[in-house]
Amino acid sequence: MTTYTNEFNRSIEQPEAFWAEQARRIPWYTPPTTILSYDDQQHARWFVDGELNLCHAALDHHVDQGRGEQPAVLWDSPVTDSKRTLSYRDMRDQVALFAGALRDLGVQKGDRVVIYMPMVPEALMAMYACARLGAVHSVVFGGFAPHELAVRIDDAQPKVVVAASCGIEVDRVIPYKPIIDAAIEQSEHKPDACVIFQREQQLAELGDRDHDWAALVAEAEPAECVPVKGSDPLYVLYTSGTTGKPKGVVRDTGGYAVALHYSMETIYDMAPGEVFFSASDVGWVVGHSYIVYAPLLRGCTTVVYEGKPVKTPDSGAFWRLISEYGVKSFFTAPTAFRAIKKEDPDGKLLAQYDISCMKALFLAGERLDPPTFHWLDDLLDVPVIDHWWQTETGWPIAANLHGLDPMPTKAGSATVPVPGFDVQILNREGERAKPMEQGSVVIKQPMPPGCLVGVWGDPKRFHSAYMAAFPGYYLTGDGGYFDEDGYLFIMGRTDDVINIAGHRLSTGEMEEVVGAHKAVAECAVIGIHDALKGQVPVGLVIPKDGFDGDELALENELIAWCARRSGPSPASSRYWWSTACPRRAPARYCASCCAISPMARSTAFPRP
Repeated sequence: MTTYTNEFNRSIEQPEAFWAEQARRIPWYTPPTTILSYDDQQHARWFVDGELNLCHAALDHHVDQGRGEQPAVLWDSPVTDSKRTLSYRDMRDQVALFAGALRDLGVQKGDRVVIYMPMVPEALMAMYACARLGAVHSVVFGGFAPHELAVRIDDAQPKVVVAASCGIEVDRVIPYKPIIDAAIEQSEHKPDACVIFQREQQLAELGDRDHDWAALVAEAEPAECVPVKGSDPLYVLYTSGTTGKPKGVVRDTGGYAVALHYSMETIYDMAPGEVFFSASDVGWVVGHSYIVYAPLLRGCTTVVYEGKPVKTPDSGAFWRLISEYGVKSFFTAPTAFRAIKKEDPDGKLLAQYDISCMKALFLAGERLDPPTFHWLDDLLDVPVIDHWWQTETGWPIAANLHGLDPMPTKAGSATVPVPGFDVQILNREGERAKPMEQGSVVIKQPMPPGCLVGVWGDPKRFHSAYMAAFPGYYLTGDGGYFDEDGYLFIMGRTDDVINIAGHRLSTGEMEEVVGAHKAVAECAVIGIHDALKGQVPVGLVIPKDGFDGDELALENELIAWCARRSGPSPASSRYWWSTACPRRAPARYCASCCAISPMARSTAFPRP
């Protein structure tokens, strides 16, 4: 029996004993005695009677254990030509002060705080400050338009919004304060205060509701860590839903901490003191788990990168970072390497850097297409590991466990289920599929620690979206199959969610935005194949009766309309004119039906 097989079997057959053992590896104020329990709907809950604080486990604990001077955060910002190194002691002290500032604004345990920030160390400080107080943070990607931010403010009902004055792209500065102001103007809920971290590239004008970050911190006293129950929420992170309204995924504290610590050792093969680099954004789940929390829980150093795979300054940016900081494990999305491959197909820039420190490359967020896998496999002398997970799970469902029992890779496969995840393939009748037979990818209950424990403010939606289709199983929304060797292949979504450069977006949400335009009678949005981003959205539009304007002008107007209401990704859509839109009950446009058409799969297609 292999090491993996033994570990996996123990996690499924004896989940309480298995996860109790893992829980002992993180610091608790009160260790849990109830390892696994169930709520009134028979959904798994982990470590409900334990007490801990995630900020303490990730920062204070390491300072107390003698790691205070070790780098915790390496910030590298080619868009501002800036770099900073913050030790564990630096992070603990600055987080404690900002937590004190939030406390002075009335933030207490259980309150929500919306964070709208770019890739700067202060974004991590804001998240940890919330965790320190027992407050629940909800990070919104710094690029979402006012409407999207307003929807999240109304749902989370934050006491405070924390934002930067601006975000910085390769060729422009994006003022954040006008977006914040417009979102609060649109939202029914009004936060008590906004805290603005001023960046010199674009200072924000502050109003009566606003507070300057530096001024608040200068007057604050450090806040101590507030103990919370293992089952208390740490954060709410919004992800796309098939009905348009985003779902607020609720993550607990204890289960998340245990799962992340376990994953850093068994999947990513990271030991305390080593450097981990995840090229993502704090606004997405990868940023939450593998930029902010997991590396520091494990006592590692995390790289925070405010830049792009290409054009900052070139397609050798990742290689420079890996070489300069001694990165052992690197994690990004396949889209990033498709962009690098396009700019540097022969990998010539790699020759300029010594990346012998890197022992593995991890890819996730979207399907790793075989051509990109083979390009990387030929280019690099390290394992190229595709792994699969979701915002909802918070950590990998399937992977090649590099730190436990490395296996041969197969192009297109995420390898095998991670211990704790009893992944099965079910056909339409709810029966287990045979090897090589495609079906719905599900996870048999109980879900392991670290997975979502609900949808914020909507327990019925949690059950209907994830648990109702196959009783006793969590529905991932993906289709796939196991091969004869037990390797898992994920083939794509089975619902109306599309994946754009590793970011899940709801076609229903896009349809609502486009359909609100005065010239549009009906609209269906689908995802079509794109060589760089994997998928891009296209809208099939029926203009209102009497429309006699220029179609190209309306298309450009719809692009601008979506940019104002949804942000840049949906705005990149093309719009085609149609006489009918396919539907499925209950009166929803059947984007998934459109998506299986040759048009959606093709790389070249005529405009209808």
